[in-house]
Amino acid sequence: MNPKDKSRIVGAETVRMLELGHPWVVADGYTKKWRPGKAGEIVELCDSSGRFIASALLDPAERIIARVLDRNPMRLDSKWLIKRFQNAINLRKNHADLKNSNAYRLVNAEGDGLPGLTVDRYADYLMLQLYSSAWRPHLKTVTDILQELISPIGIYEKSRPQNTRGLEATSDSKKYGNLLAGRAAPNRLEVMENGLTFLVTLEHGLNTGLFLDQRNNRRDLMKRAAGKRVLNLFSYTGAFSVAAAAAGSEQVTSVDASASYSDWAKDNFAANRINHKQHNFIVGDCLTVLAKLKQDNKRFDIILMDPPSFSTTAKNRFTTRGGTSDLVASSLHLLHDGGLLITSSNHQKVDIADYLKELRRGALQSGCEQRVISQLGQPEDFPYPVTFPEGRYLKYVISVK
Repeated sequence: MNPKDKSRIVGAETVRMLELGHPWVVADGYTKKWRPGKAGEIVELCDSSGRFIASALLDPAERIIARVLDRNPMRLDSKWLIKRFQNAINLRKNHADLKNSNAYRLVNAEGDGLPGLTVDRYADYLMLQLYSSAWRPHLKTVTDILQELISPIGIYEKSRPQNTRGLEATSDSKKYGNLLAGRAAPNRLEVMENGLTFLVTLEHGLNTGLFLDQRNNRRDLMKRAAGKRVLNLFSYTGAFSVAAAAAGSEQVTSVDASASYSDWAKDNFAANRINHKQHNFIVGDCLTVLAKLKQDNKRFDIILMDPPSFSTTAKNRFTTRGGTSDLVASSLHLLHDGGLLITSSNHQKVDIADYLKELRRGALQSGCEQRVISQLGQPEDFPYPVTFPEGRYLKYVISVK
C-alpha cells in the first residue's frame, strides 16, 4: 500500500484536541473529504501540512470516525495487541483491589489504549464488547490472544444494539451474547465480588446482571449498613441490596420496576444464604413507591439510588437531567435526620458539577439540608486517560441529611 493511502487530513480544531491527548476524531467537514476506507483499517492522521499526528482505527460509517491507537506509526498486529493486553493485565494485578473478587474489567477501552473495546472477566469466562465496528475485522486475533494470555473456559461477545433505550425493558430474554471460543457458560453463572456470590448471564439480556464498576462502592456500603434500615431504589438484580444485607442491615427494601429483576435479586439473596423473606421487595415505579412510603410514614437510615441514565415505566419517564432532583427531594422526606443519601449516575454527558446541581435542586425542593461527605467513582480496573474526560463517567455521592 502506498503510504499516502493511509493518510487522512483533519481540521485545526481536531488537531488541537488530538494534541491535547483526546483519542477521538468526530466526523466533520474535513472527514467528509477523506478517501473511502474500510472499518478496521489503520489510518494516519495528519494536519493540513501533512505532519503526522497519530495512528487511528477507522470506522467510516460512525459519528466517531476514527479512534487513536498510537501516537506513532504502527501496524495493528498480534505483537502490538499482546503488548496492550499485557499492560492491561499488569495494571489490574499491581493496582486493583480484587481481593475476594473474580468479576472485574480486564480491558477498559480508551483507559487501556484500546478505544472501542472492553473485556470483562466473569470467573473463568471473558466477555468482549465492541463499541465500534472497526474492531470486528480484528476479533479473531483479539480472541486468540486472550485465549493465549488468560486461558478462559469460554469467551463471549455481547453486541450493543443502537437503540438500547427502547430495548432495555423487554430485552431480558433476548440473546445478545455470542460464544466466540471455548465452552458455553451455564445460564446463571456464579461469580464472586467482595466475597459475595452473584448470578450473571453471559448470553441473554443487554447486561449481565452485575455492574462491575460499582464493586468498590458496594464495599463502601458494607462498611455503613450494619444495623441500618436501607432503601435501594432502581435495585436491578439487587447487588447493593445483597451487600447491605450481608453486612448486617436490619432490613433492606429493594424497589425496581421489573418483576423479573426483583426475582433475580431474590436469587442473589439465596445464593448468599440470606433469607429474602426478612427483607422487602417492591415492584413499581420508584417515584410512585416513594410517595406511598411517605404516606405510610416509613423512614430509613440509608437511601441509595442508582438509576439508569434513561428509563420509562407506565407512569413515569426518568432522565438524569431533571429527574434526579425529584428523586432526591422525595427521598429526603423518608430519611432520618443524620441518615445517608447515596446517589449514583453513570451518565457520561453529565459531569460531577452538573450532577451536584441536581442534588442541590432536590435539597432545595424538599426544604432539607444535605451535606456531601464523600464522592466516589469507578474502581481501579476502570482507568481513564486524564486527557479523556468522557472516561470519568461514574458519579457516586454520599451525603448526610
